[in-house]
Amino acid sequence: QVQLVESGGGSVQAGGSLRLSCVVSGYSVGRSLMGWFRQAPGKEREGVASIDSLGATSYADSVKGRFTISRVNAKNTLYLQMNSLKPEDTAMYYCAARNGLRFGTTFSRSLYNDWGQGTQVTVSS
Repeated sequence: QVQLVESGGGSVQAGGSLRLSCVVSGYSVGRSLMGWFRQAPGKEREGVASIDSLGATSYADSVKGRFTISRVNAKNTLYLQMNSLKPEDTAMYYCAARNGLRFGTTFSRSLYNDWGQGTQVTVSS
């Protein structure tokens, strides 16, 4: 059974940091396309960061230089390190995955098969 469980969200002041984790069961994060998405109230879900099977990464322009996506294969866990947080980063953050080797990152939601339940990030000014 495939399961993605996020954790690490919370409330921080602007300029602070958080690290989100996504523990995956059912398949290997190292052999999958993985991504982080977020959705703020009243807005569409948007891609934040993506990592492919080779370890190539991509980021939304709004988070480049502040967020880092990574994975630890031995723990089958995906991470999102978020630094210099801004109030506009406030959203529900979701981990997403597509099983199977994939080369090339993407923010296309339709290409991800499995999603976590989300973890809330709130940044105050």
